[in-house]
Amino acid sequence: MRKILILAVIAAVTLAGCSSKKEPAVKIAAGSAAYDLAKELMKTIPALDPAKASLLVTSKGFDISAVEVVQFLIDQYGANAAQLKSLPAADLKNAIEQNAQQLGERKLLLAAAIEAKTATTPEELKAAFDSQYAQAGGESQFAEMLKSRNLDPEFFKKSIGEDLKIQKFLQTVVASSGQVTDDDVKKAYAEDKTASVRHILLMTQDKNDAQKAEIRKKMEGILARAKKGEDFAALAKEFTEDPGSKATGGLYEDFGRGKMVKAFEEAAFSVPVGQISGIVETAYGYHIIKVEGRKKETEPFDKVKDQLAAQLKEQRQAAAFETYLTGLKDKAGFKIQAL
Repeated sequence: MRKILILAVIAAVTLAGCSSKKEPAVKIAAGSAAYDLAKELMKTIPALDPAKASLLVTSKGFDISAVEVVQFLIDQYGANAAQLKSLPAADLKNAIEQNAQQLGERKLLLAAAIEAKTATTPEELKAAFDSQYAQAGGESQFAEMLKSRNLDPEFFKKSIGEDLKIQKFLQTVVASSGQVTDDDVKKAYAEDKTASVRHILLMTQDKNDAQKAEIRKKMEGILARAKKGEDFAALAKEFTEDPGSKATGGLYEDFGRGKMVKAFEEAAFSVPVGQISGIVETAYGYHIIKVEGRKKETEPFDKVKDQLAAQLKEQRQAAAFETYLTGLKDKAGFKIQAL
C-alpha cells in the first residue's frame, strides 16, 4: 500500500508554548460556521455533535474536540469543507480522525519549537511568503485565490509563518541524522533498487482485538493455500481488500525504497524472489506478499551517486523525525480517541 501523503498546509493554532498549565479544548461558538457544519455532520456520525464537544485528542498539555477539528478543516478549505456532508460514514470518520492527529501533532511540534526559542528572520518570512505567492502566480493572485475559496488571508499568513518556525526547528532535530558516507552510498548502489510484488490485504483498521483475531485466522487460511501452490494472482483477486491492486491480482510493479510503508517494504526487499512472506502487519491490516522480482541500478555509479546520497539523507532524516515525533507524543501522553 502506498503511503498516504500528508496535507501540505496545516492550520495554525494558538499555543501556550512551554506553559505547564493544560489548555482546555478550544470552544466553538454556537451559530459559527464550524458549529453549524458539525451539526450537519452529526447526522452521519453522532459523536460530532458540537454541543457535546467529544474529545478526539487528549494529552498532558491540551485536548482537541471534534468540533475543533471541523473548524480546522474550514480554516484549510473554506466553503469546500461542506463537501464533508456528502461523504459516507467510514470516509468521514477517517477524514476527521486523520485531521485530528495532524492538528494534535502540529500543536506538539509548534510548542516544542517555541520552547526551544526557535526564531525566524524577516528575510526568511518574506522568502516563505514569496514562495507561496509564486505558486499562485503572484501576490494578488494568491489573495484572489483565498477570496474565491472563502479563506482568511491573515490566517494563512500566520500559518505560513508558524510552518516556517516548525521547519526551522526540525532542521536542528534531524541535522545530525542526515550524514552519509561514501561507503553508505556504495552499499546503497549495490542493493536492489526496485521490487515487484503481488500481495493480499485483509483490512484491520477500526477493528477490535476479537475482530482482528478472526481476520488473522482467515489470512492464515489464505496463506496456507498460497503456500500449497494455488495461483497467487487468483487468490488476490478473490480475497484482497486493497482497491488499488485487486483488479491486477495484487500487483505492484517496480517500486523503489521509501515508497511503501516500512513493514511492507522490508518484506518486498528481503523475501527471496519467487517466495511468499509470512503474515505482515501494517497500519492497514494483514498482508501476505509474493515477490515477483527485483532490479538493481543499471546506471553507472558516478552518474547516480549524488542522487543516491540525497535519497539516503532524506530517508535518514525522515526516520529521525518519526522517532522524535513518537518520543514527543509519548512524553506528552498523546492519545487519539476513535469516533
